[in-house]
Amino acid sequence: MRWRTAYWLCVLAGLAVYAAMVFWTLPAIAQAAGGLSAFDLRPFGYSEAEARAFLTALSAEGRALYTGPQRWLDLLYPALLGLSLAGPVLWLVASRPWRVVFIGVIVAATALDYLENYLVAGLLAGDIDARAIAAASRATMVKSALDSCAILIVLAVSIRAALRKGKNRP
Repeated sequence: MRWRTAYWLCVLAGLAVYAAMVFWTLPAIAQAAGGLSAFDLRPFGYSEAEARAFLTALSAEGRALYTGPQRWLDLLYPALLGLSLAGPVLWLVASRPWRVVFIGVIVAATALDYLENYLVAGLLAGDIDARAIAAASRATMVKSALDSCAILIVLAVSIRAALRKGKNRP
């Protein structure tokens, strides 16, 4: 019972952190960059020119928000999301090989999110050569793809479990 309580606390904390980013930090960063989206919100990546345009447009206040509160929130969010996605897989997937594969996707998505955060921090600190920008953009794209896969896995596993439960009802 304690594991389920801890799980739901992680889900609630993840939702709270996500809400803070979606309703506070990320819109404020975009506003501070003349309407340009933060790197984290570009699932298809960004070119060198787009990255430079964002960094040039970003005000000092926006940069402080990105490197301060947004960075702290994004330090918590990947782990909370990963734990939130892992719970249903651990509870609903009986096949050990599939469970390992699915958890592997979730762990990879979480790791790529942290790599992206590290690389974006470098961009914000002034490491803006073409290779650094390309690496950060690739990390954003791979993280976005893996997050999408992980969410689809959890959705599929949950639907499958619900359908099986429905079939077993008298």
